[in-house]
Amino acid sequence: MTSDDPIDEGLAALRNRDFARAATLLAEGAQADPERTPWAALAQAELALGRLDAAEQALDRQLARQARDVGALLVKGQLRDRFGDARGAVSFFRTALAQAGLSGVPRGLEPLAAQAEAYVAASNKAFAEHLLAQVGPVSPVVGEAIGLLTGERQLYLQQPSLFYYPGLAQKRFFDPVEFAWLEPMLDLLPEMERELTAVLEVEQADTFAPYVTAPPNRPAPNNPLLGKADWGAYYFWKDGAPVASAAQACPATMAALAHAPMPRIPGRAPMALWSRLKPGTHIAPHHGMLNTRLICHIPIRPAPGCSLRVGSDVRQWERGVPLIFDDSIEHEARNDGPEERVVLLFEIWRPEIPPEDRDAIATIFRAIDGYDAGAI
Repeated sequence: MTSDDPIDEGLAALRNRDFARAATLLAEGAQADPERTPWAALAQAELALGRLDAAEQALDRQLARQARDVGALLVKGQLRDRFGDARGAVSFFRTALAQAGLSGVPRGLEPLAAQAEAYVAASNKAFAEHLLAQVGPVSPVVGEAIGLLTGERQLYLQQPSLFYYPGLAQKRFFDPVEFAWLEPMLDLLPEMERELTAVLEVEQADTFAPYVTAPPNRPAPNNPLLGKADWGAYYFWKDGAPVASAAQACPATMAALAHAPMPRIPGRAPMALWSRLKPGTHIAPHHGMLNTRLICHIPIRPAPGCSLRVGSDVRQWERGVPLIFDDSIEHEARNDGPEERVVLLFEIWRPEIPPEDRDAIATIFRAIDGYDAGAI
């Protein structure tokens, strides 16, 4: 018996898991009214019957109607895989997952989305292995390029939260040998280590202040380390001025900092401190305020189980090995070990910036600080 409304009857049959009847009725409805046909439902019925070609044809009609239908894209990827088209499967799975990142995974399709993620990851790995086998040994740069090509690595670029200086190379870590002034600083490392030990021996509750604080009369930052000494700071230079008590207690550290080309901006820079990370502390991923500086770490008390990630590069702190990086690229730090980690942290000008632009940047920030919105 033919239904007066084959689409409604077909959907009812599908809900009752009568897949043969559902497919027949929905196909009949498609001939009469293709614009009203629920193509995804027809694909589901055909798929349940094992009629893969018919299921894919219905999915294609659904995707022609709604190109970013997450469910249709996921099932289409499955079918492409079953037809032996792995590259096509990856393409549909990637599109589905990208759309799901925007609109969410439809209820009930979470297991299929998880399968798609695993499929794409395995495909990326196999593709990378294929490329490396064909190309042979490559430089770290080409190796990273292959990782980006295959999706195994993520692209991280400069994203300063306040001030962007165009045209600088997207470089995460810098080789310490490029900075001749580091050598006399490292000559003072034993004395700096002794100064840290002496300060810690008489440490008071406020010796290391919380690094993350709320500025007066401004909103507090959304940071789980706000007001906590888990990430502690002992300042030598703060807001562009030396800290007298630290200078008196740690003359060798102040002498070491004198070698560094630190920015000079009244009220802002230099900034230099011992940065202490207690066991179990995680500094969440974030970006620095500007890309015109580099952050330098000289390990004063390195510790096992600690790491610094800048973009896709992860480094550990080792005695006598400075880490110099662009903090406008997403970065985070962890202390997953049992001991506290202390580094001498300070900022320097990015070396590519010419003196006249350094002066202009300093003037810009002086103008920012001197701006009175209420005067307008």
